[in-house]
Amino acid sequence: MRAFVVLSCLCFAGLLAAGCSENLSGPKEGFFVDDAGRLTLRCPPCTVNETLVEHSGNVSIHRVIFAGRQGDVYAIAALPPAPVAGFVVAPGAGVKKEGYLPLARQYAENGYAFLILDVRGNGGETPGYPLDLERDFEKFRAGAWPQYYLSVCDMSAARTFLQERYAIPVYAMGESNGGRYAAIAAETDPAFAGFIGISTSGFSRSGDAYSGDARRFLLSVDPVTQADLLSSRPSWIFHAPADPVIPFSYGRELFTALPEPKIFFPFNGTHGSNAAVHEMILGKCAQIYGTAG
Repeated sequence: MRAFVVLSCLCFAGLLAAGCSENLSGPKEGFFVDDAGRLTLRCPPCTVNETLVEHSGNVSIHRVIFAGRQGDVYAIAALPPAPVAGFVVAPGAGVKKEGYLPLARQYAENGYAFLILDVRGNGGETPGYPLDLERDFEKFRAGAWPQYYLSVCDMSAARTFLQERYAIPVYAMGESNGGRYAAIAAETDPAFAGFIGISTSGFSRSGDAYSGDARRFLLSVDPVTQADLLSSRPSWIFHAPADPVIPFSYGRELFTALPEPKIFFPFNGTHGSNAAVHEMILGKCAQIYGTAG
């Protein structure tokens, strides 16, 4: 096993909002939500433990553990010897990381580092509870870390891991609810190269129907709230018109809120990605990075 400390896992995700309280000054970890519901994160520190699982051709598969005081988070990474870019992926609710392994190999064979997080509460190795905004709100009011925020921080820790190793651009990618984590990770962590959302959406600023802490918290977990922070970084949104879980119009709504540069890709399917989606992603990356696609 290879074990080492990734010092910059103490991520400075996002820029401090004007009027921010002093609890986020210096290196101390914490979160802050301003009156507009805009989220700033200073993520908890972690250590990274990595084990080589297998090596085939030019692709190696690694088991990665991000270990910290807020609980250990597990991941699988497929790594080529010299990737030109990387992806940190948050699966949808209830989807385990192992289901993405064939896809991870495909990306690695095309020259990309591909890390799949075992999202907190998704039923895999990583402890946690299924998405529960009421439970997270109680933690928010008590000043404790909501799991939603920690899941965003996990994406930043994985981004740090790939970038410190390879010095490459890394994109936040997610499906369904994982797409929301990915969007907020890219918004609050300017070190992400861009955002790729598949069969996902925001929450239509539903927090505006509330007041006080409830409004601030609900807006802070809505990717629409601070979508403008992705300005100058690309966003690619993939959504099927026949999606029975998150309506197509909701995906369009998120796309509309995002700044340029952005592309919306309708695809034939239902909910979640399919081969055509990843062919499109690899094709666009081939245009950018000159890979096979």
